[in-house]
Amino acid sequence: MSSSKIPESKLGSNVATTVPLLGFGTAAYPLVSSETMKDSLLSAIEVGYRHFDTAALYNSEKCLGEAVAEAVRCGIIKSRDELFITSKLWCSDAHPDRVLPALQNTLRNLGFEYLDLYLIHFPVSIKAGSVSFPFPEEDVLLLDYKHVWEAMEECQISGLTKNIGVSNFSCKKLELILSLAKIPPSVNQVEMNPLWQQKKLREFCKEKKIHVTAYSPLGAKGTLWGTNKVMDSEMLQEIAIAKGKSLPQICLRWAYEQGVSVLVKSFNKERMIENMDIFDWDLSPEELEKINQIPQEKGNPALFFTSDKGPFKSADDFWDENIN
Repeated sequence: MSSSKIPESKLGSNVATTVPLLGFGTAAYPLVSSETMKDSLLSAIEVGYRHFDTAALYNSEKCLGEAVAEAVRCGIIKSRDELFITSKLWCSDAHPDRVLPALQNTLRNLGFEYLDLYLIHFPVSIKAGSVSFPFPEEDVLLLDYKHVWEAMEECQISGLTKNIGVSNFSCKKLELILSLAKIPPSVNQVEMNPLWQQKKLREFCKEKKIHVTAYSPLGAKGTLWGTNKVMDSEMLQEIAIAKGKSLPQICLRWAYEQGVSVLVKSFNKERMIENMDIFDWDLSPEELEKINQIPQEKGNPALFFTSDKGPFKSADDFWDENIN
């Protein structure tokens, strides 16, 4: 299967970069690497995925780097340059003097000279130390937006990453970054699926030329915070049956039609292929309107960052909006 089947889009304000609109996520719970993961990532490259998402927290960087090296050795791809690779700065390294060393460590793990995209994982810091999860609630700190973003800009200026961006940022927090930035964020990676459609945030990002990448397009069932509600949606199931498609395909096609890139994650090769089969059909206006009417409920409230003693007292406080 050719990677040309996956459409690409210009990335935010950086017109020199394109991002494949279907990507492959590498967060597997528990957050440990394995030989099985490496084999699955190699399979994903084989069937045509060219956009891969990892993070310091996921412990998947080494596996991804090994899979890419194996794909080059086997001739599946000519070089790492054929891939779009994202990784993320974990909160314990979200301190001005730790950003560049954290990126250098990520590149060592991957065995790469550069990333295509480096993201701030969450708009929060935790006490400097090991990349771990969970963490004590008293370790949660306010992010030094100005100086951490300056350090991110230096990562791009130095050529260690082609683009920089953020993840899990609200409109309010994006506005703060934009007010400080010499290089604006190219991407905001956020939870997005038919049950949490992010309409307000997507409009804001479109206006500011920030590309949106959707994670948890199927609700992240089986993770620390995920929900079954997307996969159990009767409305989505009805549309899937009428369309002769799977419910995951309906969710992925819906996200694609919103103009975002979307991250999938299945280590089953047949499902990897099924998840790619979303580009030669579309949802009708009536089907889109039905999805538009689904009651909205956020799956990932990020309660692990909230406490009475910390900078964020509630999920609404952290996300700057009512999330129910």
